Amino acid sequence: MPTKSLPGIVEDGFFVKLSDRDIMCIAVLLAQKSYDEGGCPIGGVIIDSKTHRIVGKGHNTLVQDNDPYNHGETSAIRDAGRQDFSNATIFTTLSPCDVCATLIYMRQFDRVVIGDVTNASGTEQMLREKGVKVDILEDPAGIALYAKYKAERPDLDLEDWKGLAAVRKAQL
Repeated sequence: MPTKSLPGIVEDGFFVKLSDRDIMCIAVLLAQKSYDEGGCPIGGVIIDSKTHRIVGKGHNTLVQDNDPYNHGETSAIRDAGRQDFSNATIFTTLSPCDVCATLIYMRQFDRVVIGDVTNASGTEQMLREKGVKVDILEDPAGIALYAKYKAERPDLDLEDWKGLAAVRKAQL
C-alpha cells in the first residue's frame, strides 16, 4: 500500500499515539518482508517529527530489484518523494551505510533512530557531526533477524555494504 494512502484510512489521532518503539517495529516488519523475499533485512520508516504521521516507508531491495543502492533508507526516501525532510525523523533497522548516512544529512533530516548497532555501526558520529540527532533504539527482533541473515548470507551482507568487488576480493 502506498504511504500516501495512509491518511485516508487512518484517523488523524492515530499517528500521535505511536511511540518510537512502535515505529521501529514497523521498520522491523519491513525488514522481515525483505528477508522473506530473499533480500537484505533492512527496513526504513520516515515520520513527520511533529505529527508522527508516516510519510515514507521502504525496505532493502538489492536482490529483488537488482539495485545496489535501493537500501531501506533510500527506499523510504523514494517513497516519501520530493519534500522538506528538515522536520522529519527516519527510523532504520540497521546503522546506515556511508551512502545512506550521506543522504540522510544531505536531505537535512533532523533525527535518525537506529535499531541495530550490534551487527553494523560506524556512521553515527559522522551524522552527529553533521547536525543530525542520532538515537539508538536497539530492537531485539531486528538484531536477531539481521544476525541470522548475516550468518546465512555473508556474501550478500558484504555486497550490500561494500559492493561486488569486495565480495570477489574476499573470495580470493
